[in-house]
Amino acid sequence: MKLKKMMAVVLAGVTCAGMMAGCGPSGDDSKASGGSGEKGTMTLIMSTRDEFLSTLESAAMSSAEEAGVKLTSQDAQNDSAKQIQYIETAVNGGDEAVIVNPVDSDAAQSLVDAAGDTPLVFVNRPPSDMEVLAAKNVGFCGSNEDTSGYFQGEYLADHFKKQGKTEIKYILLQGELGQVSQIKRCAGVLKALKDNGIKATSVVDLAGKYDRAEAMNKISPVLTSGQEFDCIISNNDAMALGAIEACEAAGIDPASFPIVGIDCTKDGAAAVQAGKMAMTVYQNPLGQGKGCIEAALNLVEGKAANDGTSFTKDDSGKDYSDSIVWIPFEPVTKDNVADYL
Repeated sequence: MKLKKMMAVVLAGVTCAGMMAGCGPSGDDSKASGGSGEKGTMTLIMSTRDEFLSTLESAAMSSAEEAGVKLTSQDAQNDSAKQIQYIETAVNGGDEAVIVNPVDSDAAQSLVDAAGDTPLVFVNRPPSDMEVLAAKNVGFCGSNEDTSGYFQGEYLADHFKKQGKTEIKYILLQGELGQVSQIKRCAGVLKALKDNGIKATSVVDLAGKYDRAEAMNKISPVLTSGQEFDCIISNNDAMALGAIEACEAAGIDPASFPIVGIDCTKDGAAAVQAGKMAMTVYQNPLGQGKGCIEAALNLVEGKAANDGTSFTKDDSGKDYSDSIVWIPFEPVTKDNVADYL
């Protein structure tokens, strides 16, 4: 059974409990797990709370409770300075470790500096400079973005080859420009198309900022401009869903060409099942939530972050390989989407 299904009931209870928690020290929403604290206290600092990250957060709280860790979660509301403030508060409060979903991957070193000797685990978003992970008390738990877009490209290449096409035109919906995920997801899908003998030409690249409404607004005028295209490639499900809405508003059947996303959110999976989205790529928030707790506990005990992990170790041979816990991406199509609903 998929980890997603195994933890669903537990997460529902944890989420409800979290919604009843009080406010954080600066008035922002905070949540706390019901862990006993036998293995100490930790703080999870989110960049924001969207559907995906909220699921990750709940999974981390559930895993912390099972491990006997008292975990407090804070929402930095996309404010880098606030993340540093929360780290300093956690360190001064004697937390055993800090887990951070960074607002700005380029600012990773400043987060490590704020933690000092306290173990720090990056979750979901890796540092732009992975050498930051070479420090003995720093780790990362997330999914390898080199593979996410590649799965999209492999699906599209197979789709168009079956139609006898070797040249296509695409519309690209990009996430937050400059983020590691945006850069690698775009590069991955184009590399896979090229590797599989498809010449792909961009009609337009749009900055949808991972947001459904933003993507809908950006793509709407393109859809009605008369420009020809063969597919819509999106860096995440939310923007793909915005593109679907824009198509339907313009009287275009979204099932008449492939629209591909990443994350396999609840709404994204439903769109794949309905045939409106051709495929998505499951990024496992439950695995990331569980894995970051495993990594933090390892660092607290003086072990490598991925020691004894139930997920995947890094095999790149880099000097920071032992600091990485990989949660594999999984391609999702109509054939297997039932496993993810």
